Amino acid sequence: MSEPLKITPLDALNRELGAKMVPFAGYDMPVQYPAGILTEHLHCRAQTGLFDVSHMGQATLKGPDAIKALEALIPGDIQGLKPGRQRYSLLLTDTGTIRDDFMVAKISDTELFLVVNAGCKDADFTHIAAHLPPGVTLTRHEDRALIALQGPQAAAVFARLVPASGAMSFMDVRDFELDGIGRLRASRSGYTGEDGFEISIPGETAEKFVRLLLAEPEVAPVGLGARDSLRLEAGLPLYGNDIDTTTTPIEAGLTFAINKRRKMTWDFAGGLTLRDQLDQGVTRRRVGIQPQGRAPARGGTDIVDSNGAVIGRVTSGGFGPSVNAPIAMGYVNTAHAADGTPIALMVRGKPLPARIVAMPFVPHRYSR
Repeated sequence: MSEPLKITPLDALNRELGAKMVPFAGYDMPVQYPAGILTEHLHCRAQTGLFDVSHMGQATLKGPDAIKALEALIPGDIQGLKPGRQRYSLLLTDTGTIRDDFMVAKISDTELFLVVNAGCKDADFTHIAAHLPPGVTLTRHEDRALIALQGPQAAAVFARLVPASGAMSFMDVRDFELDGIGRLRASRSGYTGEDGFEISIPGETAEKFVRLLLAEPEVAPVGLGARDSLRLEAGLPLYGNDIDTTTTPIEAGLTFAINKRRKMTWDFAGGLTLRDQLDQGVTRRRVGIQPQGRAPARGGTDIVDSNGAVIGRVTSGGFGPSVNAPIAMGYVNTAHAADGTPIALMVRGKPLPARIVAMPFVPHRYSR
């Protein structure tokens, strides 16, 4: 018998707003609202979308050796971060493949704030906790909601409620006290390629806070369907589709997550394997794919060369509303990974022409 689905602190509000709910990572989540995925997607690109992402895992890592303990498991330079800054990083296996991708904020030299993917959070936190020395603790925040406010008007909207947020730059993290709501922890970041914020809120006041945001004329609720099409246009990988424990950061085009200081010693999980991959090259790479015509290629579609030989596989694909065309990403043999390379996609048994292209499909608009 399957486990009953969990709900977020915004479940009642999501239903009141007319959300279509679907199971996702063990939660009942809104995939779309009455406006529909296409409208929600374009609204986020033009104005501001509000996403319930409370299913994500939030935790604090605290103690004098918290940074050292986490750095043993990831390729990111957390020591070099200034307090109030965050970084995208990867939780790695001992062979250098990806357990999860996540965000880590440096609150102080002894306190870190982690946000990990919903489907991986139990395994992630168990893995991290198993590698902590005495004096370092991992505290999960199951009592907090998480929302994403994304789009070109997000900063103006958020500043109306929290004026001091206007001074934040991309990847800044700040705590704010809001009357009637409590402590907010906001990072200027997101998963759409747009400017915006991810905001951690007390679960008991989350609905009140979200209603305040939805009362602003630029803001509309956006579900998981448009979240996926937005991140695909932005060229951002989805854990479980585009990256997993069979892929390495080098293959996935995430070498930037191996920060400069860590390349001096490679003293993290899988580090020596990744050093060898950088030195010797890899046999496949994650690439952007532009199908010709209007037919989308979904995840799992075989990619073939001009002779019909399979050279890779699509991992994410669909229609890009902002570019008004089908788009995809996937892995191909390194010999076919150069931008402009002609390929074909086996859609319903027929080879459809496509080519390798640079990502993102829509330029990022972060506030740097």
